[in-house]
Amino acid sequence: MISRQQLIEQIKRKKSFLCVGLDVDIEKIPHFLLDHADPIFEFNRQIIDATRDLCIAYKPNSAFYEACGVKGLESLAKTWKYLPADCLSIIDAKRGDIGNTSDMYARAFFDEKASGLGFDAITVAPYMGHDSVSSYLNYPGKWVILLALTSSAGSKDFQYLSTEDGFLYEAVVKKAVTWAGPDRLMFVVGATKGCEFTDIRKFAPDNFLLVPGVGAQGGSLEEVCKYGITKDCGLIVNSSRSIIYASNGKDFAEAARAEALKIQVQMKAELEKAGII
Repeated sequence: MISRQQLIEQIKRKKSFLCVGLDVDIEKIPHFLLDHADPIFEFNRQIIDATRDLCIAYKPNSAFYEACGVKGLESLAKTWKYLPADCLSIIDAKRGDIGNTSDMYARAFFDEKASGLGFDAITVAPYMGHDSVSSYLNYPGKWVILLALTSSAGSKDFQYLSTEDGFLYEAVVKKAVTWAGPDRLMFVVGATKGCEFTDIRKFAPDNFLLVPGVGAQGGSLEEVCKYGITKDCGLIVNSSRSIIYASNGKDFAEAARAEALKIQVQMKAELEKAGII
């Protein structure tokens, strides 16, 4: 398990707050990998080996593994076990149920003895309220990452609805911070949201924010840092496609490293600008 302090120390040591998203589509990986017994795991293994010193977290998206059935889940389990011990392991599952169902989802991703998986953190949809979050918080030391404000075009359908506590996404953050402290709770905030980071920081000044959307989705790292960075950094910026699919040839791992290094260099500059390193 990775504590908040360990996460902060790793950010300072690696001069990075990069998360590599392992959203692996078997139809997009280099064809020569299909000769391996487990092509998805082999792809992940080489990506991890090429980037482990440049990032502080890895985030497999469970859908890409579930889509491959039992073999995909086996690839996910092997990938989780291979992840570096000093990196935060996030399962991007976006679960959002209650009661026994929520308990089972938590067991599936947090209880290694039961399922073979023991991720440090999970993404959760909070639409059903505290009951959809509490099962995960029952695991000491594990992180819950709540969806707050996403980069998707459909975010305006619900997330910007007006409530007596402001926009719905603001009400979610205000309420959620009463459930757990910044050592257990993070929020997903899309990189394309810019100045909305300022609004979220009013209610969650110390929580880490998981930020997708930098890279292929067009989010600006500089803008994310301008509005969202804290004295402890407080950001985990995810990049998936622009890194893992930087090349479709035999140099795919080297190309992934080169792309990750570009981002890490920018992150180092932002950390220096903020006086964190």
